[in-house]
Amino acid sequence: MHQNYYFLRKLTEQLQHELAGMEVISCFSQNKDELVIGLAAGERELYIRASLTAHFSSLSFPTEFTRAKANTINLFGELLGRTVRDVVQHLNERSFYLKLNKGYTLLFKLFGNRSNIVLFQGEEPLKLFHKKFGTDLELNPLQMDRPIRQNFEAFAAAEGNLRQVYPTFGDLPALYLEQRGYSAASLEEKWELVQAMLEQLEAPQAYYLIRLNGKLRLSLLQLGEVVQVYDNPMEALNGFTRSYLSETGFERLFEQTQQQLLKKQRATQAILEQTEARLHELRHGRSYSQIADIIMANLTNIPPRATEVELYDFYTDRQRKFKLKATETPQKQAERLYRKAKKQHVEISQLEERQERKLEEAIVLEDALQGLEEAKTYKTLKLYLKEYAHLLTTKQQAQQEAPFRLFETEGFKILVGKSAQNNDLLTQRHTYKEDIWLHAKDVSGSHVVIKHQAGKTIPSTVLEKAAQLAAYYSKRKSDSLCPVLYTPKKWVRKPKGAPAGAVVVEREQVMLVKPENPFERKV
Repeated sequence: MHQNYYFLRKLTEQLQHELAGMEVISCFSQNKDELVIGLAAGERELYIRASLTAHFSSLSFPTEFTRAKANTINLFGELLGRTVRDVVQHLNERSFYLKLNKGYTLLFKLFGNRSNIVLFQGEEPLKLFHKKFGTDLELNPLQMDRPIRQNFEAFAAAEGNLRQVYPTFGDLPALYLEQRGYSAASLEEKWELVQAMLEQLEAPQAYYLIRLNGKLRLSLLQLGEVVQVYDNPMEALNGFTRSYLSETGFERLFEQTQQQLLKKQRATQAILEQTEARLHELRHGRSYSQIADIIMANLTNIPPRATEVELYDFYTDRQRKFKLKATETPQKQAERLYRKAKKQHVEISQLEERQERKLEEAIVLEDALQGLEEAKTYKTLKLYLKEYAHLLTTKQQAQQEAPFRLFETEGFKILVGKSAQNNDLLTQRHTYKEDIWLHAKDVSGSHVVIKHQAGKTIPSTVLEKAAQLAAYYSKRKSDSLCPVLYTPKKWVRKPKGAPAGAVVVEREQVMLVKPENPFERKV
């Protein structure tokens, strides 16, 4: 009910008392859908903060406001120096206006997702806050009252239909009446229920912050779970706006972030599957070089200008049909196929590189989603968004930010940091407490991580390969043997102020390995 007519009536009564005689000292915006109006009278200051987004609009009234030094713009300059003479509520409407000296009027139209603020001089519209609602320039704040017959005769003629007689009630008063048996009551009983409720709406004992059907609401009536009780409408609106934005803002931001990451994850997975399918086709299908070999081995068996011929395939030990070009000699066709075979090797190499990049990206996104699940408050979510900003922009940036090399063996992923700074990112952002962390002992080198898989024990062969990588990507790369320490990530911590890549390790174990990359292709 924070924009309900009956609430606004009480709000404007208090605003009239608070604002009358105050001078407008500032009017600016530092967020796309927010207008801040500063007023002062002597040492006393008060701000009207109007948040008018598409999904939520509300007013709040802080007594202090620190304006940002950047990304802020002055608006409605005509208001500066003007004094508030009166605050006027429209009859049966969710709107009111500030009447200022020199004939200026500032209209607050609080119509849900079409809320707006319009400046007038006399009856002439001057400026809109939300320019997308251009028809608001046709409004006249002096002619927006909506008289409605609300006596028993009108109520009886409408057969107790609340929408016809009391369209300003909204959903909470209607629910309040239903809980008191409104639908089953006689016409006279319905009228009595409405009148009893109206007494509460017009002279509320308190203002309630409630939770109803899982949502925070501001109410003049006791409904649902009462979370907080306020004495006056301005305090109530301040408390509601703060709580609502904190709670629903978190939920909305969390959901948007999650959807964005999931969308990237699906796209990455689709490209990865396409790449793997093409690689399988190239690796296991009939290669161009094999076809060329068969043609060259059967030159004497190919008739001139043949378009199709059956030849012995010594790779499979059987006869096979091959299509040929009548305009080319068999030797030319074989030469062309050998050239295509070279390009095929290049394509395989490129696909392997893409596969590695997409596997890295998939891990980064998986870790980002896991990290998002751990952001339980608005504050921690804001910190998360700052930390993962690179993932929530362009796909190219996300690829560049992968701070590790990726290796895979026996179904386990091994991540190797690329630099001191990337070691920090790998260990702090992409490693969780059950992952196994490795590092060459007593020398600088890459952090190495074996990603944990629920219900699976890491085989000794996987651990040894990861240790070899830790030794290979360290200052002991040229040693014959290198000691490598390993431990679950939960025993690795970074001291405050420590340089990039520096950590403290507790409860480690050590194994001796030969420094080498076991995944490097042997020539």
